[in-house]
Amino acid sequence: MAMTAPSRPASNAAPQAGQRSPFARLTELLAPHQPGKSLINLSVGEPQHPIPAFVGEVLAKHVTAFGRYPISKGIAPFREAAANWLARRYTLPRAPDPETEILALNGSREGLFYAAVAASNYVAPRKGTPAILLPNPFYPAYAAAARAAGCEPVFLPATRATGFLPDLDSLTEELLSRTVAFYLASPANPQGSVASAAYFRRVASLARQYGFIAFSDECYSEIYTRTPPGGMLAVAGPDFTNVAAFQSLSKRSNLPGLRVGFVAGDRNFLAHFHELRNIASPQVPVPLQYVAIAAYDDEAHVEDNRRLYGLKFDAADRILGRRFGYERPAGGFCLWLDVSACGGDEAAAVKLFRDAGVRVLPGSYLARTEADGTNPGAGYIRVALVQDIELTTEALQRMVQTLDEPSKEFRS
Repeated sequence: MAMTAPSRPASNAAPQAGQRSPFARLTELLAPHQPGKSLINLSVGEPQHPIPAFVGEVLAKHVTAFGRYPISKGIAPFREAAANWLARRYTLPRAPDPETEILALNGSREGLFYAAVAASNYVAPRKGTPAILLPNPFYPAYAAAARAAGCEPVFLPATRATGFLPDLDSLTEELLSRTVAFYLASPANPQGSVASAAYFRRVASLARQYGFIAFSDECYSEIYTRTPPGGMLAVAGPDFTNVAAFQSLSKRSNLPGLRVGFVAGDRNFLAHFHELRNIASPQVPVPLQYVAIAAYDDEAHVEDNRRLYGLKFDAADRILGRRFGYERPAGGFCLWLDVSACGGDEAAAVKLFRDAGVRVLPGSYLARTEADGTNPGAGYIRVALVQDIELTTEALQRMVQTLDEPSKEFRS
């Protein structure tokens, strides 16, 4: 592919409405109120389970490596551990080459952000205003990345009607011809939906046909309630052409503060991506990479992590039943609850905080209003089951008690 930079639409230079952090907006929404009971925070997807027991020992063993600058692409043992884990975890056409098809990242968010900038200078010139496609609702880094890359973010509704994934049939020739990258999250945040192999295959095929890069955000891949989710690399062909899959230890291993992940995929794109990261991105400290090696070589702590989340979903099954449109998600650790009958997502979030001491995130804060005026997240709340089973059970019970019978303030 040519490495000609697409033109940048000048309209993206100025800030647009709705670009602020959803958590900053939530803080402002709740600022006039005090929690009515002891606070249980289910708004932030920060894992609270114990970190693996080996972390301290591995850090201590390699602590002197903090005295050296790390290489940008990651040390060879880390890239080998990541490649080997991918080969064990997924049915791949072949294991990725650690030398050319794996890059270390400071967690998946950093990689997901810079990848859009790299793609905008990697793909061939687009036919029209360069666009980056993303699901709506979406992880905020996707939209920030599109703007930083000078591309138009195009929000694809991911609603119950579409299986909480973007409707690929709705993509037009005109839009695909100007697409630079396509962000896909599976399991999805916040809905927990999982893409099928056929869905992944079609996205990869479109990426090859139209010359864009498919970014598969798979950071929740190891937290699932049924069968292990598939991944983009398993269906992308032997050379992983036009696709890049992003992984992180934050959710898998309860290590959100470690800030270690990796990207794997198309070697030509990753070579270009590495050139950008080599001058613009922070390197991953070597001792942390050794912790990651130990984490990718151990599945016992991951299985226990899944077991703990399973207990909390069991509690949700019992306590919520079919309330708020609840269905046990296929993956991830969030509930996506329909509170439209309770006055909407903001009103429900305020009431839960003020009356029940439960902090949740309004779904509209995770989505963008569409051209027709609708917001795919409106009327939903995201509930992150990150606390222990006792606190989670208590929070769910408070939620039912508080929202089951809409108060006068919710009645028309």
